[in-house]
Amino acid sequence: LDLLTQEMTDKDLWNYENDVRSILHILGIADMSGQMKSLSGGMLKKVALAQVLVEDSQLLLLDEPTNHLDITTIGWLEEYLRNTDKSVLMVTHDRYFLDTVCNNIYERIKLYQGNYSTYLEKKEIEAEIEANTDRRIESVLRTERDWLMRGPCARGTKARARVDNIHRMINREKFQKEKGFSFEVAGRRLGGKILELEHISKNYPKGNSVSTKEVTPVLDNFSYVFNKGEKIGIFGDNGTGKSTLLNIITGNLSPDSGTIVKGENTVIAYYNQNPTFENTNLTVLEYIKEAAEVILMNNGKTLSASQLLEQFGFEGKIQYSTVSTLSGGERKRLYLVRLLMNNPNFLVLDEPTNDFDIFTMSILESFLEGYKGCLLVVSHDRYFMDKVADTLFILENDGSVSGYVGKCSQYIEERKEQQIEEKRAEDKKKADREAEKQKNASGARAQEKEQDLERKRTFKEQKEFEKIEEEIFEMESRKEELESLLAGGEKDRTKLANHGKEYNELQPLLENKYSRWEELGLLKDF
Repeated sequence: LDLLTQEMTDKDLWNYENDVRSILHILGIADMSGQMKSLSGGMLKKVALAQVLVEDSQLLLLDEPTNHLDITTIGWLEEYLRNTDKSVLMVTHDRYFLDTVCNNIYERIKLYQGNYSTYLEKKEIEAEIEANTDRRIESVLRTERDWLMRGPCARGTKARARVDNIHRMINREKFQKEKGFSFEVAGRRLGGKILELEHISKNYPKGNSVSTKEVTPVLDNFSYVFNKGEKIGIFGDNGTGKSTLLNIITGNLSPDSGTIVKGENTVIAYYNQNPTFENTNLTVLEYIKEAAEVILMNNGKTLSASQLLEQFGFEGKIQYSTVSTLSGGERKRLYLVRLLMNNPNFLVLDEPTNDFDIFTMSILESFLEGYKGCLLVVSHDRYFMDKVADTLFILENDGSVSGYVGKCSQYIEERKEQQIEEKRAEDKKKADREAEKQKNASGARAQEKEQDLERKRTFKEQKEFEKIEEEIFEMESRKEELESLLAGGEKDRTKLANHGKEYNELQPLLENKYSRWEELGLLKDF
């Protein structure tokens, strides 16, 4: 038992179960007795994340850890990973998460020391160096082209080397690709009335039980009139009804009460988290051509379906592969391309960045920044939200919805400061309550003492008072006797030990007798 107790202490296991419960609670899992088979896909991922975090290991391997987490939970995970002693190796497209947690970035097999912002700075320097190199090559090529036009004899060693060098520069220039891409579709006109929500309410049975009469409000009497060009992000913890609101707006779910009025020219496109494909036997190109053969860009030029697919990373043979052969991330990217080709003027996006690489997200951000229609987006990616949304709907746990004008990161910082202030205020209230409690207790004791001074001893207290006097006299006599014995040169160690033990036990008893005697002595005689 001693060995096991020491091992528990060494490994800090006494609070292990509490730590597990705490992490699960933070991740939004309150029912510890629930079965895994009853959980949704998102909740299963949260349990898997919790399991990894509580394991006794030195290395954490995390693949897109922020997917399916709300922004509050992501903030907690950032703090956890920043403070952990474990090494962390992760794949993620969440750029703020990279900035906050990481101190090294690997791109393919190349290491960039620093966080995401430092990585971008270094990439910019590399791009500038590369651009300077290209300009130098172009300048050299102009001179070398004139030399070639004069038809030099290339049989000599130096001449052949010079010609080979020219061809290397030409080939390098030929195969350099422009990595940036701005995707802006020619806009569809919006009418005067876009979309109006009037007193929308939606409730769900409490505890996920259909039989119960208790309900949980997800939306409570929400009204809003959308205006042209608005870009609104939806912010709220898991379970506050973000997807419910999107499904009501897009007509996939009916509200319990309230009305939705859509403008005649409003064309809504809805990107949901788990897109479905009716026919996965179509090739990638066939699937896009079902929406349109060509697309008109804002600059007046047109792009074919094939050209557009290339811009989103579907190059070469993959355009002739069937949809069924694509990975989950590729299918979502393909679904997004088709959605945008339909040229909607009201875009509703539910977690569009899940499973996208940073290049695809950059294309989407570029498109949304120049988008002229209405945008409503739910995303846990704060970097993405900051880029595309300038107003927020804040969904609360009680079903209410409030507005915030500003960026997502600004709101998070303000909320953190508010939470700190609220905690300070709560701590102050708690301290004030404790002080008031002590003050009241002290006042009560003083009042009782004052009342005691005015009252007479009861018959029982009188008898106790007289008896205590006798007991104190006897105990004082025994105390003096023991002191004399202890100081009298007793040689028997056993007797000395017994005398010492009795003396130590007698001392506190005597003090208690004196205290009670003084308390009774303050009262008037019976």
